[in-house]
Amino acid sequence: MSNERLIIHAPNVHMGGGRVLLTELLSSLSPYVRGAAILDERLELPFVLPDNIAEVRVSPSLRDRLRAEKALAQIADGQTRILCFGNLPPLMRCRGRVSVFLHNRHLVSPTDLSGFPFKARLRIRAERAWIRLYAARVNEWIVQTESMRLLLAERLGGSATIRVLPFVADVEAAAVHRSDPTERPLEPVDFCYVASGEPHKNHRKLIEAWVLLAQEGLVPSLRLTLDRADDRALCSWIEEQKQRYRLNIENIGRVPPSRIPRIYRSSRCQIHPSWCESFGLPLIEAQSLGLSIVAAELDYVRDVVVPDETFDPHSARSIARAVARYLGRPATVPQVPNGRSFLAQLAMTDGCAGPASETPMPSLPAVPAVDLSERRTTAEVRSEMAHR
Repeated sequence: MSNERLIIHAPNVHMGGGRVLLTELLSSLSPYVRGAAILDERLELPFVLPDNIAEVRVSPSLRDRLRAEKALAQIADGQTRILCFGNLPPLMRCRGRVSVFLHNRHLVSPTDLSGFPFKARLRIRAERAWIRLYAARVNEWIVQTESMRLLLAERLGGSATIRVLPFVADVEAAAVHRSDPTERPLEPVDFCYVASGEPHKNHRKLIEAWVLLAQEGLVPSLRLTLDRADDRALCSWIEEQKQRYRLNIENIGRVPPSRIPRIYRSSRCQIHPSWCESFGLPLIEAQSLGLSIVAAELDYVRDVVVPDETFDPHSARSIARAVARYLGRPATVPQVPNGRSFLAQLAMTDGCAGPASETPMPSLPAVPAVDLSERRTTAEVRSEMAHR
């Protein structure tokens, strides 16, 4: 084992959960490990790699990516362990033992890509084909959850070697190490959602739920972390909904990893409406800092946490109901009429009885009708419930 070299091949990882995990992995390298790290030039590291690890930076151009694949094949030998951290097998056949760390669910599940930008759809389809064509060059696949193992096994077949090896960064320790003592804490909020603006993150359904809550007189506070440049259209739409329905929503923009714990500490609960994740890293981070969890009722959630409330992520009404339950709004079940009552109501439409009488099924717990000036804050609702 002393002669073995480690090559971490990650020329396409520079943002999101992949960046967080890659940074944690690189920071954990022993000073005695020999090898190389082939990294995206956009990846910012807050530390220096060990002396025995050669650092190779790669630009995001197609030409340089191909050069990185060629370089990997050239420097690998029979004593090399290759960890491909960017979801994809080596493009060229390599000597040594190859492990692929796969952390993108879109590449192994039949995700609906219709809402994604054209370039993103093209990239995902190309990477799916890449996995299919070069899977035979991989000695083992590494995923983080049992759900991902099942999806990958279904795509690759029963002969593939797949290991479930999750790991996370110590969020609280990192926050203490990098915190700025002069930085003021954020104002407390009811909910936060630490996520970028990709379609599967499901911000639109979340905001639609907040509109439904506002129409019922409930105005919980919500903090978002959307990039105002990359997610310009989404941010504009959210601002329109905020102004139209007087929603209590704040978008503080993209936040560097070192400042994410600051968001969690100012929040009572992490809400997570995403409908496609390989690993619920924000859920683990939030729960480790003591937050409640209101999340989609999906496998990736229960792979890592036990949520306080769950919902159907494709239904704004379901999200709104889960939020109302969490905030202590008592649920009511409408009384369904019997056959005689149904016929009596049906008869009311005969002759000159006028238009049909409608008895809508309440979507959220019944509350008195209110206008915008009479809406109560979440704190007022909780205080009222505590004194009943």
